[in-house]
Order: sequence, then structure tokens, then C-alpha cells
Amino acid sequence: MTESLAGGAAAAPLSMRAAATLTSAAIEAARQILTDLERGRPIDAAVLRSAMEAAFGASDAAGAWNWKTAYDVCEAATVLFLRKFGPAMRTKAGSAASMLPMLAQIASCLPTHTRRSEDSQVFQQFSTPIPLGLAACTAAGITPADRVLEPSAGTGLLAILAELAGGSLMLNELAVGRAALLDHLFANVKVTRFDAAQIDDHLDAGVVPSVVLMNPPFSAVANVDRRMADAAFRHIASALARLCDGGRLVAIAGAGLAPDNPAWTGSFVRLQERGRVVFSAAIDGAVYAKHGTQTDTRLLVIDKLPAADPKAFPASPGMAGDVAKLLGWVNQHVPPRLPLAAPVVADVVGRRAMSRSAGASASRPSSTSESAAPKGVELTYETVEWSPPEGARLTDALYEEYGLQSIRIPGSCAHPTKLVQSAAMAISSGTGTAWRASSSRALPVSG
Repeated sequence: MTESLAGGAAAAPLSMRAAATLTSAAIEAARQILTDLERGRPIDAAVLRSAMEAAFGASDAAGAWNWKTAYDVCEAATVLFLRKFGPAMRTKAGSAASMLPMLAQIASCLPTHTRRSEDSQVFQQFSTPIPLGLAACTAAGITPADRVLEPSAGTGLLAILAELAGGSLMLNELAVGRAALLDHLFANVKVTRFDAAQIDDHLDAGVVPSVVLMNPPFSAVANVDRRMADAAFRHIASALARLCDGGRLVAIAGAGLAPDNPAWTGSFVRLQERGRVVFSAAIDGAVYAKHGTQTDTRLLVIDKLPAADPKAFPASPGMAGDVAKLLGWVNQHVPPRLPLAAPVVADVVGRRAMSRSAGASASRPSSTSESAAPKGVELTYETVEWSPPEGARLTDALYEEYGLQSIRIPGSCAHPTKLVQSAAMAISSGTGTAWRASSSRALPVSG
């Protein structure tokens, strides 16, 4: 296999059909791993290899799958496990602090990501550990009234926790294979496939979340073959622009992306003109060890309300050595949610009957808006044969005065401001191609 299930430009492009075939095998393997998790059986390399070979019909040595795909399968199995048992776990726990050891127990059964793929390195595809995801969701304060956008949804480990909290999901994932996996794991949710660094530019106007939950690449940008120090900040800024007024954004970023870091202070001052940072704390890299990295990270919480003083930031409590410490800080220091500026309809964004490769399209108006729309009135006009006004000539300017040349509208008035057109258009009949003599040769000018 030339590309891992995670997809990406570093390997040969993965077609939608090929991704669907591989994903079906991956889901089959995930269901086998789910059975093992239900029995409390640790998923070591031998167990994982057996499940992968049974589902894919061949070994990794034969090229049917690689270990990055196998780790994605384990994460898919985690999503399936939490969907099945998560509601009962939440009820039994009663609080995030009591839920944390349960999630840690699940994570302990899964293998450590010791074998990295080219994609995971280049695109920094390190999914969120579920204990850390719980802290992020707690900071977000998700309720059943929320629409939760995850711009870089990966394998869904953050999304499933948001689902358990009652939020309706809006998922986006650029990598073809991971997006196909999300299609299976979240069958009632439309999964878009945009570059999340410009998520606000791509999503339909009607897609307005009240919560953004995100773990963006720290320094990787799509279609750029070098590290970009501001990659995560680009993702955060674009997602914040899409968030509704009064909404909350929670991001897991690199530890250095901090308001009190002189390298980033200016950027956060500008960001606080749109949303205020209400919490920032670093997290020891050991929290990420099972997911193949030990990079220190940071939890940022931003509310969509301009800061009274853009240069003022909340004091960071420091670096949390583990998720329990971080969760304690979240409960102690993260303020309550703001009231939303407008009601957010908490409905699941359904799939569209359209090609996955198609771009964003405008939302269809409701039948109510259609019936209330004013009826059109037919425009009355008459056509005229165009001819240049007597003595007309072009000036040396780039633009000439504009006037209708081929139709006349009875009762019309001149535009209140002066209108101009290019010199080429000024000599065009407006019905085809005009020819302009210049330096003894004719040049076609589109009309």
C-alpha cells in the first residue's frame, strides 16, 4: 500500500474508491479490537497484527497495511467503545474527575505508537489522547444546545467525547483516508474535507458553531513542504472567525504558542480584538507519550468576545505534569460560558447528495423564505442598433465614460455616480468581439 489510511500528499494520492475499500477493512479490524477491549484484554503488537491480517487478508510485509493504519484502527475501536459504553460511564462517574481514571484505563489497554509513518511525521498526525480530550471537553463546557465544530477531526477521538457531552457535531478532515474513516464512525454527520487553516473561508455561511474543539497541526501546512511556525495560530484564527459571538474555542497547541511568549504576544493582542483568552496552561509531553511523541503542549480557551484590554491576558497556572492536574486547573480557573449572541439550533449537519470533491455551496433557502420572497417584475426595455456617437474618439486615459450601448430602458435615470469602462469596452458593441487598430495591426479585445 503506497499510502497509509491517514492519507496525505507525501504519498501517492489515495482515490475515494480505494479509501472506501481500505476503510471497510479498517472498520472490520476495529470491531475485532473492540471485542478485545470489551473483555479488558490489552492490545499488544501480536493482538493488533492478528486483527489487521484477518481484516486486510494479508500482512504488513505484503504491503496490505502499515502500522500507522493499525494505530488508526485502535483509535477507531476506542471511538466505538466510547459510543457503546460512554453514556453509562458518564452516569456512573458523575463528574469529569471521576471519569478520568476510566478513560486512562482504556488508554492503558492500547499500544504505544512506536512506529511512525511518513504521513504522521510530515502532517503531524498525532491524535488527542482521550484523557487529554476529556480535559479539553470539560473546558469547552459542551451542552446539548451546542453545535461543535472540529476542524481537524482526525480519527474522532475528540469528536466522540463532544458527542457524549450532548453536542451535535460538525466535522472536517483534509486527509482522505481519515475522512473516510470518520464517515463510517459518525454515519449521521457530514464530514467536510477542507484545509482547516482556512476553515472560515470554506464552510457554508449557515455553518456556525457555538463551540470549536481543535487539535491542529503545530507547524505543518497543507501543500507546503517546510515547517511553518504559525500553522497552529492560522488554524485557531480561522476557526475563531467562524465561531458565533459568545461561543467558546478550545485548542490543544504547542507549548510555545502562549500569550506571554514574546514571540506570540503581538499576535494574541490582535486576536483579542475578536476573542479574549480566558485560560492558558502548558502540559508536559509525557501526556502524549502513548501517541508517539513527547512534545510539550498547551490548552488554550478563547471566548468569542473582544477583550476589554487586548494587551491583558490571564495568568497561566504553569505546566501540568499530568491530565489530572490540568483538569483541576480547568475546573478552578476556566470561567463559565458566555451567553450566545443568537440562538444556535442544535441539529446534526446531515450528509448532502453531492460529490465529496465538490466545493462548498450556498445553503438552500427554506420553503418559508421562498414563499415570503417578493415576486419578480419583468423588465421592459428596447434594443437599439449601436453606432459610435458623432465625433467620438478615445482619449489617452485607461478608462472612458460608461453608458448603455445596445439597450434602452424607458423611464431610467442616470446613475448618481460617474461610471467608467475600459477603453477597449468603450469601442465595443457589447455583443461580441471588438477590434481595435493599434500600430498597424488589429487586436481582439473581449467585449
